[in-house]
Amino acid sequence: MNFLLRLSEEVGKATLLALQAVYFLLRKPPKVRHFVSQFIYIAAETSLVVVVTSLFTGGVIALQTYSTFHRFNAEYLIGAVVALSMGRELGPVLTSLMVVARVGSAMTASIGTMRITQQIDALEVMAVNPVRYLVTPRLFATTVGVPLLTVLSNVSGILGGWLVATKLFRVNEYLYWQKMIDLTEFYDIVGGLYKAFVFGFIIATVSCYFGYYTSGGTEGVGRATTNSVVTSSMLILISDYFLTAIIF
Repeated sequence: MNFLLRLSEEVGKATLLALQAVYFLLRKPPKVRHFVSQFIYIAAETSLVVVVTSLFTGGVIALQTYSTFHRFNAEYLIGAVVALSMGRELGPVLTSLMVVARVGSAMTASIGTMRITQQIDALEVMAVNPVRYLVTPRLFATTVGVPLLTVLSNVSGILGGWLVATKLFRVNEYLYWQKMIDLTEFYDIVGGLYKAFVFGFIIATVSCYFGYYTSGGTEGVGRATTNSVVTSSMLILISDYFLTAIIF
């Protein structure tokens, strides 16, 4: 019972923090430069990690499916399998997990350090709302940045599958692209972007929440960062199931 009460309290505090951040985004948005700096860090500087991860993921999909399709002379379907796998599932999920590992942990550590060094208290003394100043730009940048990174992930995964299928296994290039176009619908890609949008909101909310309510000194920052990464990753995978059931 105590666990459920504590869980309800934590979920309520995180929800209120997110609602406050959304309110300030709509009514009293911070300066544009705050959004730009966060967007550059979250999206632009994470793009290389996403490209490399997705490139090899697409190659692995082609590598694993070739032997099965080869038995039925259907190697040309590899392109469609790679596109559907990346667009619907692996693109948004892998991108979100990479963002959690690189950005979510840093986000929690940064805000948590400000909390234990009383910088957040100093903002309040100077009549600067810490949620508006710290959380709102990160929430917006992550929610918008993750879908954009997912598009990059999808393109990289498809190129990785193309390299393995056509250059390694000598699959006909025309059939690779043509079957991918024939069997992949626009909604398959858009559905994955819907997921990425939700995942980005989850990452920002969880990361900022654990950082904002950090306590216990430097040890507390480490603990909050670990809890943030684990919780964000679990929520992404759990919500992925329900989003897949609803969208597809």
